[in-house]
Amino acid sequence: MVAFGKKLKERSIQEWQGYYINYKLMKKKVNQYGRQLQGGNLERRHVLKDFSRMLDNQIEKIALFMLEQQGLLASRLLRLRESHDALQEEPEISQISNLKDEYRAVGQDLLKLLYFVEMNAIGIRKILKKFDKRFGYRFTNYYVKTRANHPYSELQQVFRHVGLGAVVGAVSRNLHELQNYQGSYLSIYDQPVLRLQDPVVDSIRAAVDRLTHSTNFLNFMAQHAFIMQEVLPSPQDEEETGEEDGRYHFMSLLLNLVNTFLYMVNTYIIVPTADDYSMSLGAAATVCGVVIGAMAVAQLFSSVYFSAWSNKSYFKPLVFSSIVLFIGNLLYALAFDFNSIAVLLIGRLFCGFGSARAVNRRYISDCVPLKIRMQASAGFVSASSLGMACGPALAGLLQTRFKIYKLTFNQDTLPGWVMAVAWLMYLVWLAISFREPALQPEEIHNTSKDSNNSEAGQDVNLEKGIKEPLLIASEEIEEQVEDAEGSEDASEDSRTPANSIVAAYRLLTPSVKVQLLIYFMLKYAMEILLSESSVITTYYFGWSTSSVAIFLACLGLTVLPVNIVIGSYISNMFEDRQILLVSEIMVCVGILLSFHVIVPYTVPQYVCSGLIMFVSAEVLEGVNLSLLSRVMSSRLSRGTYNGGLLSTEAGTIARVIADVTITVAGYFGRNMLLNVTLLPSLVICVLSIVATCFTYNSLY
Repeated sequence: MVAFGKKLKERSIQEWQGYYINYKLMKKKVNQYGRQLQGGNLERRHVLKDFSRMLDNQIEKIALFMLEQQGLLASRLLRLRESHDALQEEPEISQISNLKDEYRAVGQDLLKLLYFVEMNAIGIRKILKKFDKRFGYRFTNYYVKTRANHPYSELQQVFRHVGLGAVVGAVSRNLHELQNYQGSYLSIYDQPVLRLQDPVVDSIRAAVDRLTHSTNFLNFMAQHAFIMQEVLPSPQDEEETGEEDGRYHFMSLLLNLVNTFLYMVNTYIIVPTADDYSMSLGAAATVCGVVIGAMAVAQLFSSVYFSAWSNKSYFKPLVFSSIVLFIGNLLYALAFDFNSIAVLLIGRLFCGFGSARAVNRRYISDCVPLKIRMQASAGFVSASSLGMACGPALAGLLQTRFKIYKLTFNQDTLPGWVMAVAWLMYLVWLAISFREPALQPEEIHNTSKDSNNSEAGQDVNLEKGIKEPLLIASEEIEEQVEDAEGSEDASEDSRTPANSIVAAYRLLTPSVKVQLLIYFMLKYAMEILLSESSVITTYYFGWSTSSVAIFLACLGLTVLPVNIVIGSYISNMFEDRQILLVSEIMVCVGILLSFHVIVPYTVPQYVCSGLIMFVSAEVLEGVNLSLLSRVMSSRLSRGTYNGGLLSTEAGTIARVIADVTITVAGYFGRNMLLNVTLLPSLVICVLSIVATCFTYNSLY
């Protein structure tokens, strides 16, 4: 990871050198302030005033240069407009081609300006963050609020790229008209979803997307996937995407998404019948907690070895996953005829050992082109949500009983048989259609043991545009690289990924630990709600398996609509940290309403409290992972022990503890099960709310 000051110097456009933020000077000034304050030679009030004035001057320089360049681009577009109008009277193919080339030239210069704005925006954010970190102030909030909301704001020019949208629109519209010169009278405004097949427009669109702050639905969905990004692409990276496109294969991506879907179905298809299956094998109904949780226990280990395996291959881990899941479901189904709870648990452990979600994430991260990576990540989350809803729904349909030879097929065993067949069919499809991507230089380097060449390998990656997933906006990317910056001469150790779980844990800042605690809490609460639903509803309301399945399926179906509302509307109205705190409070409210205090315990109370808890936890998960990606160290954006693995492990541990809690609470009797399992959820939720309040100002 290259320090930002060095990156700015290397990637800045030479003829515009004097108009970039003087990051080196600002950084030296911050260090100077620190020494003077320690020596007692300067008052804090003077520091704030002097730093504000310096930054105002830097932003004014940037904003005025942007306006000058926009004016030059606008003048060129006006001249091209005159040529375009003249061409409509006497169209000639050669003139059309020349005019398109001139518009593309304007587009290339516009790209340079967009990249100029992006680098300066990152520089401003980084120097503000460095100032806050050095002196313990919350100066960033004050500075941005006072400057951005002023009617004569120069900061808006940089952060909202005011005026550039009109230039982008002019270039895109005119290229579209020239491309469809014959037979079309519609513009891009008449058909906003129409995609113009022009490399320049694609690059401009990607640059604008990175620069835009507003959160859309796809972005919010992608946050759930928590696929981290390591570096910011340069214009050269945008032009050299051929190699990455060569690794992309649509059918392979689809197979990864299907793997995600099937695994989530496999996880939740047994929930409505797990208590009944346990009792049929002579165990208590609350042993269902161990049966459901066995899969999560195995996933604690499978996440690590699949994450490491994906450094070398994608196809082999998916094949191994499918075979192990086939065997696991077969054992789960045969446990009934063997009359063995041990076989049942071994089957679920095998299913957990086949969890290839780390591979699914890594494939999107490494092999999907930048221009569709957001959609692919949103597809990953959608596949998970759909699988979560389809699992219980499918269990509700499998209400039959028959025998073939000595094999029993009933509501308890059919989920195992159905999933075994599904994984076998998937394995065949995988063998026929999956295409193994070629290893990139970075991956080849990582699989070798020659550690002396690691720095050279990273330099090659930068030159060739080998990119980690670009699901995080540029304001998030620059915060990821902050921990690796230290100084202009950052050591090699600060740039290398963590090589163990312990090393990764040491990289966690207090704010990251709070985010992981929140993730632990929401996964714990959701697992308690889902895993004990069959036992609770049977005891209090006498629900059948079909009723439980419908309830769980309805909960799963709320995921996408809620994300649409949050991603498209709520997140544009409020800050992420505000949504985070309110969601935590609502989860707490849902837990409190779920307690059995009033006699009798009613269906409306259980359903409404469960819905509040589940929906709030889903909202909380997306916002939490978004914030987590911003404060996570850059060293956790790559390698085996990455940020995605840490969050997965935190969530999996929460599920394991929740399932064990259900089983242990069963010894107090079914009448105490609900309150005993909800009490730890309430305590953890209150702790997470308190921790969030203490770290609220450090969440961006």
